[in-house]
Amino acid sequence: MVLMSTEGWLFLLRWIHFLAGITWIGLLYYLNFAQVPFFAETEPGVRSGAQQKLLPRVMWWFRWGAMITFLSGWIYLLHYWLGMRGVNDPGTWKILLGGLLASIMWANVWFVIWPRTKIVIQNALDTAAGKPANPAAAAAGARSGLASRTNVVLSIPMLFFMGSASHLSGLAVGKSGLVFWVVALAIMALVEINALVGTPGKGGVKPLATVKGTLWFGFVLTLVYYVWFMIMQ
Repeated sequence: MVLMSTEGWLFLLRWIHFLAGITWIGLLYYLNFAQVPFFAETEPGVRSGAQQKLLPRVMWWFRWGAMITFLSGWIYLLHYWLGMRGVNDPGTWKILLGGLLASIMWANVWFVIWPRTKIVIQNALDTAAGKPANPAAAAAGARSGLASRTNVVLSIPMLFFMGSASHLSGLAVGKSGLVFWVVALAIMALVEINALVGTPGKGGVKPLATVKGTLWFGFVLTLVYYVWFMIMQ
């Protein structure tokens, strides 16, 4: 059977990666483009009900979509791009950059967004039951929201470079790989630090206060990485 071959196994792995990735990124965009603005505009009672019953369902698919995407992606990257194509293949550099961006996004989901969203969900359940509100819930929601907006930013260059791995063959690094990765990782670190310690509404966080600003931030970051590739040819 064709699917029992190495090529078939790689295809199934990539298919699983696509299915999980569409689930994850689709829900990421739903949360940021539809649900969060809705929560900001709707009545407290409606928002509380959605936090109790809708948000847990969304977050289950969201975090496990991220996990399966992360695991299948790294298996595919290590086996195919690094193992079969090799580090000198131009596509390997681009898929690796996309994989590192996606890994930051995965870490944000599991270690920032989900833990703080649990606080928000529990607070909604407690207040609905007549218990006192958790004073930490608002800050937890703000931090979760900032990390989620950061993931939208990172998803734009991530999808660009993953999609270009088998295309844009002229986009390759011909100079020092060490210099390339030092700068590339430094840029990622700056964006992520802003998500972890930035104060919503201030400083570098301001572009993420709106959907429009978030999208522009993502496109600019994509352009920065693209230009960096061109400089390092």
